[in-house]
Amino acid sequence: MPVKWLMHWQPHAGATVSSQILAEVCQCVEGFGGATKEGRWRTTLTFYRPMARDPSSNAATGSNPGDLPRDFLGLALHDRPDAYFFILRHNRLILQAEANVQLLMDKLQSYKARVVLHFEGFQYRLGDFQLRVGKCVPSMAETLRGIMMEVEYLPLSSIEKSRQIMENFFDIWQETLAKKSLPGRFIIDDPNLNFMDYGLHDQYTPQHTALQYATCIAQLMAAVRS
Repeated sequence: MPVKWLMHWQPHAGATVSSQILAEVCQCVEGFGGATKEGRWRTTLTFYRPMARDPSSNAATGSNPGDLPRDFLGLALHDRPDAYFFILRHNRLILQAEANVQLLMDKLQSYKARVVLHFEGFQYRLGDFQLRVGKCVPSMAETLRGIMMEVEYLPLSSIEKSRQIMENFFDIWQETLAKKSLPGRFIIDDPNLNFMDYGLHDQYTPQHTALQYATCIAQLMAAVRS
């Protein structure tokens, strides 16, 4: 699977994110020589919390509330419609299931979707790169929570071998965007993220993407609060 980097928009002090900034970022991508728009994309991230259960039902099933994760994230990736990913940050685990696992969770009623966020926007092809620029919005509202960008380098699946190429692309992108004089900039989501902590290695997988989205939402929320 090709290597991906995720970046999020960090506003300058006192500034906010807006649909106008997103539109200008898209214009920058379309201004790259040879960039072509390929359509729309959407990735959905869900925060799950345990549902309150009758203690008698726990005794009947032999389950202990303490055995269950306090919360975790679920992720439906735009390019893996057949799969669903769970990120248990406290346990440093990423699990993959079939896409219909969400129906099973609804029937079991062990966990409830507390917050559902959509990352959605346009996809572009630029030579050996695929770029996805989009917004982060709650499922039941149009409130813009953030702007992010997903950069995919198609020829390589090795994180280390592609690092210099990705860094060079990031530098060029920043120079291009700086000409717009927008009130903020893109930053890489936790460049020191240690994939090995989750048992992930150099060859890129969908689990790497899932972990990056979990990190991206944490960074976006921190940017909104500040």
